[in-house]
Amino acid sequence: MSSEQIIIRPARIEDAGEYLQLVEALARYEQLPPPDAEAKARLIEHLFGPRPHYRLLVAEHQGHLVAYAAHFLAYSTFVARATFYLEDLFVLPEFRHLRVGHRMMLTCARLAVAQNCGRMDFIVLDWNKLALDFYKRHGIDVRREWVLHRVDQEGLERLAALSEQCDG
Repeated sequence: MSSEQIIIRPARIEDAGEYLQLVEALARYEQLPPPDAEAKARLIEHLFGPRPHYRLLVAEHQGHLVAYAAHFLAYSTFVARATFYLEDLFVLPEFRHLRVGHRMMLTCARLAVAQNCGRMDFIVLDWNKLALDFYKRHGIDVRREWVLHRVDQEGLERLAALSEQCDG
């Protein structure tokens, strides 16, 4: 098996089943619960529906998906340009030695440049040494001065219900 046998391309609707299997593989790797049936349906609707929320690159080997990169455009008011936000970059372990991740990262960077983005952002789990080393080898800076804050769905509902008179 060689890296020339890997094709990187935008996802198509017929990739949906294998894409969801890769999402489950990433969840296992990250020790997180995989999406349930409703979330899987939303993933596909939000990707291929009439108003896509994100885009997906896939890497294909002999007709099967072996990697994906989910991404979307955000916006930076300080740069005054779109930000290419890389939500997930995942390669099946048995294909990592073929530099599929490297090729996916280059493809993402080229898409960002083509879309006149001012930067590319993504988050890496602090225990994921494999990913941290991968990005370091690519000369990508770690921005430790930024602290991720997250409001889950329950928190969003609670926040939305707060009175405007709140001391926040």
